[in-house]
Amino acid sequence: MERELLIEIEEMGNQHVMTSIDTPLLPDAFDMDDNTKILKIEKHFAAIMDILGLDRNDDSLSGTPHRVAKMYVKEIFSGLHPDNKPAIKLFDNKYSYNEMLVEKNITFYSNCEHHFVPIIGKAHVAYISAGKVIGLSKLNRIVQYFSRRPQVQERLTIQIAEELKNVLETEDVAVLIDATHLCVSSRGVQDINSSTVTSAYFGAFQHENAKSEFLKYLQL
Repeated sequence: MERELLIEIEEMGNQHVMTSIDTPLLPDAFDMDDNTKILKIEKHFAAIMDILGLDRNDDSLSGTPHRVAKMYVKEIFSGLHPDNKPAIKLFDNKYSYNEMLVEKNITFYSNCEHHFVPIIGKAHVAYISAGKVIGLSKLNRIVQYFSRRPQVQERLTIQIAEELKNVLETEDVAVLIDATHLCVSSRGVQDINSSTVTSAYFGAFQHENAKSEFLKYLQL
């Protein structure tokens, strides 16, 4: 029974299956402050290095547990904490721009939640104003916020789209992500040439003319 469970867990990871649109979090995920998390992760990562047989007394390795812990909490997984969610200010669409706005080639770095190795890609987002507009840099910040957590690409795509719908108060939103997964290229099948494309279309973008216009801008 235990062996069957291990096989099922491994298969889920290899197939990159997600179980929820929301990032799976414990109820007390934010009860602990960042400094305490860093200290605890540092201790556990040091144990991992010891198990692997690495000599942490070496000058090159002695600070690695702390560096990794700080990187996890303050950088690559900082999008887990709601306090790091970007503050969004909307502006009236005074110039009555009613066509789609496309922000393409937003570079992001995320991590596969199945193996904790990088996902590297570009996000392309678009919306049609319903009376409000958003600063262009905020589109990038929304992408970065949701990418800085253990992720599955399908979930990342949907989370970005849902956030844009909420903040812009419109259903007319599109998101397309093209990414390379190091859990595919650096392990497993070790395919260095493939990439994964996911998309989410809402409102006007569900109609073929708007979707085609969006994809034309991306030259896909």
